[in-house]
Amino acid sequence: MEATVEAPRKKKSEFAKQPTEDKILLIICFAILGLFIVAIILPMVYIILASFVDPITLQNQGLTFDFSKWTLTAYQRVMGNAQIWIGFKNALIYSVASTALSIVITLLAAYPMSRPDFKGKGIYNVIFMITMFFGGGLIPTYLLISDLHMLDTIWALIVPPAFSVWNMIVARTYYQGIPRDLEEAASIDGATEMVYFFRILIPVCTPIIATIAMWCFVGMWNSYFDAMIYFKDANKFPLQLVLRAILIQSQPESGMIADMQSAAERARLAELLKYSTIIISSVPLLIMYPFFQKYFDSGIMAGAVKG
Repeated sequence: MEATVEAPRKKKSEFAKQPTEDKILLIICFAILGLFIVAIILPMVYIILASFVDPITLQNQGLTFDFSKWTLTAYQRVMGNAQIWIGFKNALIYSVASTALSIVITLLAAYPMSRPDFKGKGIYNVIFMITMFFGGGLIPTYLLISDLHMLDTIWALIVPPAFSVWNMIVARTYYQGIPRDLEEAASIDGATEMVYFFRILIPVCTPIIATIAMWCFVGMWNSYFDAMIYFKDANKFPLQLVLRAILIQSQPESGMIADMQSAAERARLAELLKYSTIIISSVPLLIMYPFFQKYFDSGIMAGAVKG
């Protein structure tokens, strides 16, 4: 008699193993997530394509893949402006300096707040929380910056936002999630408090450091209001303030309304610059994000205690 060979059974996917109620919930969650992704991707694609399409064609016909209707005038105009490169350099310096200072202050402030044996922790918590809900306002802040002789200097941008209570709370929570066995093992090996913090704790906290660094860098890179208030020298303007000035200068002025041809030309240029400046200011962040993404995985904690 011939032996019967059983066909190999197909392994069920994780989704197929779920109960019916969980499947329905997962489908709903995936559908909502898909809508969010579409809502993010479509505007980005539209802006990228619209930055190349002639504004008259864009207004009358919408997006088109007829390359004869495309133009690089906006990018040539923006990239050929020397002030753009000065602003790019300034924005990079301000963002890196602000991020570095903010990380140092945040990590040093969060560590004692995470210690259960830190006396007076409750009082400091109350003080920190008050600053989250109440501020002095623009005029007192400006007067303070002026009295400290920080007007028209880099310190006016990087010192006020150097400490974020929210970032401190996030870092403190991350510290508290680290097993105490790690500190006890370091203490048994003779490590002091400083050695434990800088040589053991900080390397373990790479994910939260990368997260805070990303928040600080993006916040400073996109900021222009503080520079507009505290800076007078145009050579110190960050990129966002330079791009804002370019857009404002390209708008038709009130005295040009009678000259319809000139007004129409300036409006056409303004429409071109609007999309190209968005792309130019966003490219550095889009390039930087993938390099930080790999540090967001908290799995770096796996094996931190076990040798």
